[in-house]
Amino acid sequence: MEKRDIFITQFDLERLKSLIAEKRATGGDSMYLKDLEEELSRASVVESREIPPDVITMNSKVRLRDRDTGEDMTLSLVFPQDADIEEGKISILAPVGTGMLGYRVGDILEWKVPAGLRKLEILEILYQPEAAGDFNL
Repeated sequence: MEKRDIFITQFDLERLKSLIAEKRATGGDSMYLKDLEEELSRASVVESREIPPDVITMNSKVRLRDRDTGEDMTLSLVFPQDADIEEGKISILAPVGTGMLGYRVGDILEWKVPAGLRKLEILEILYQPEAAGDFNL
């Protein structure tokens, strides 16, 4: 699986590091936390006002296409307490959520599932807090 350059805001980085520390302190699932830590360690960190508008940040709502089935879906990347799959709100700690963070429109996100490798193309960002001027979501 190819690792792409990803971007994250300083604000999201700080909140996600706090989330990891909190989950570790309460015995959280170390595999998912390790995956998130890996993503954060390779990300280019930028200030909220400087993040490109085509980058998935926390609380972004995006339209994706499954490269195998052609199915389009809309997902919002949220913190675990806000996750609700029926509303299309995916936790940052879910494998696909961790994989979405920092990617851009046009990128293809890959992650392993029991049946093999899933590929989602990022088609459009419907809402990005920073682009909308919502810097503290």
